[in-house]
Amino acid sequence: MARPLAQPKLTPQFCFNQTALRDFLRISRGTIDDSIVQNLNALMTPSNDGFDPSSTAEREIQPPGRKLIDFRSCSNFKNNILFRSWQTRSNVLNYCAGVATSEDPDDPDLLLREAESAKDRERIVDERLDPYSARFFPRELRTELLALTLRNERAVENIVRSRTWVLVGERCGDASIGFEEALNSWRAREEGRR
Repeated sequence: MARPLAQPKLTPQFCFNQTALRDFLRISRGTIDDSIVQNLNALMTPSNDGFDPSSTAEREIQPPGRKLIDFRSCSNFKNNILFRSWQTRSNVLNYCAGVATSEDPDDPDLLLREAESAKDRERIVDERLDPYSARFFPRELRTELLALTLRNERAVENIVRSRTWVLVGERCGDASIGFEEALNSWRAREEGRR
């Protein structure tokens, strides 16, 4: 069965490296959430009955009802693997959100943007001679690009979690609460242990 990825070392450089950030999130989602059916199937105990050749004699139009997974196995999977993986990704997204909302003194494009801004203030715009001269496309700050990336990744995270939670609810028979509530109660239990 899959194990959640270890949390990467959280630094501003990790957050600004969009390839590393997105790769971590993609691999983490792929390990747990994208393969949730396989992970849940791995929780099933093997059949006690042997193979029955008559089971292949007729083609079944409707799929057989899925057996529910043992409560203890499901609970262990959710508490030790699923929620830990989600929490690790939440920690990364929250840390990077803090980086995106703070000032970036190490921005490599800062001097270039300041020079472009000064040059644009001095520029004389005559739209009759050049209708495109009034257009100015300033470079976006690294923090703004990071904030946009994080917004997108949070939306993806919500979609992935809700899909995963529906499948977990179907297989574990525990669809009474939403994933946010389940994750928050797990967080509260984890805080109580510390």
